[in-house]
Amino acid sequence: MRTRADKERLESESLAPYAQRAGDTRGRRHPEPAHPHRTEYERDRARVIHSRAFRRLEYKTQVFLNGTGDHLRTRLTHTMEVASISRTIAGSLGLNEDLTEAIALAHDLGHSPVGHSGEELLNELMKEHGGFDHNSQSLRIVEEVEQIYPRFAGLNLSHETLEGLKKHARFYDPPEAGGERYISPSLEAQIANLSDEITYYSHDLDDGLDFHLITPEQLGELEVWQESYDDVRRHFPKLKGQALYRYVIRCIIDRQVQDVITTSSEMIAASGVQSADEVRQQKKPLIRYSLRRLKANKALRKFLYKNLYYHPRVASANQRACQLLSNVFGAYLRNPRLLGEGTARRVDADGLHRAVCDYLSGMTDRYLMDEHARLFSPEGLTARAHELLEAHRTRRRE
Repeated sequence: MRTRADKERLESESLAPYAQRAGDTRGRRHPEPAHPHRTEYERDRARVIHSRAFRRLEYKTQVFLNGTGDHLRTRLTHTMEVASISRTIAGSLGLNEDLTEAIALAHDLGHSPVGHSGEELLNELMKEHGGFDHNSQSLRIVEEVEQIYPRFAGLNLSHETLEGLKKHARFYDPPEAGGERYISPSLEAQIANLSDEITYYSHDLDDGLDFHLITPEQLGELEVWQESYDDVRRHFPKLKGQALYRYVIRCIIDRQVQDVITTSSEMIAASGVQSADEVRQQKKPLIRYSLRRLKANKALRKFLYKNLYYHPRVASANQRACQLLSNVFGAYLRNPRLLGEGTARRVDADGLHRAVCDYLSGMTDRYLMDEHARLFSPEGLTARAHELLEAHRTRRRE
């Protein structure tokens, strides 16, 4: 039997000196006794996986509306792919794989339905009430919205996992009381952040090809595509069609990961860091691409925005779904009782607009459509009238 103490000892012996060890955690906002068999970051990972917000990712849009195609990515499959790549990079650099995976699994918990189009709409609807950003919402979910434990709100994740979710923060809280605020998070957090980028660019490219919104001929201008394509054709000249394109995507991901591992290893060595706290004092991230790869990825990003993310077939479907989101938002503001008892309790603490935003951002694409039909279709309006009438009668009897 291997105890938590055994695992922490193995971490101390096997991880690089600049890795974030579970035994050195800054702890949790609400103190909890140590688990006999799991490290703190193993507990974080389990808490994220068992959360309701994580389960809902299965039915949230990545690029294409959920249900558009059986093989297209959802927010959940994207998250699992980020976690896989994160563990590969962390393991190769002697870093804490459990912490990196916990951050990766939680990084998109706050994403709204309808992908980035839904996020932009919620931000516009909330502009007078603090705005909306999926990164901030991920933190809000794990700190406030999830309700699992009787003694506190949220998941009560460790300081280091929360640090990793603040991926666009300008400054981070000091690792010890009285310390100065710092610029860089842990290397594990930096890995999860870059793995997200590796994953969504490569896999959005894959989905775009699979859905015939972009063509291999268009991709010939991109170094990221062409170098892997030429290499695959050289080794497998008979490979054609989707089998060829899928393997090219696989090779693109592998090149990206190899580049990050090699470049980051060189940057870490050149920095001379010897502890996780020394990493936090660095003025620039140590986990990064080579300059050549960075330039090639910027060209890929520009291509995807021009040819995929704003493609009329993608944009028109998302715009229609965003109209549903806007309609439901307005309906909840006009009648907060529609939110249900659990969400209504947060209105007093956070205000009506934030409570509505929390509820809407947690919706799956499918539930958004069902809720819109319930609220606005003739059949839904009739059923809703009966519900309100029965609720009114119940209140009078009480």
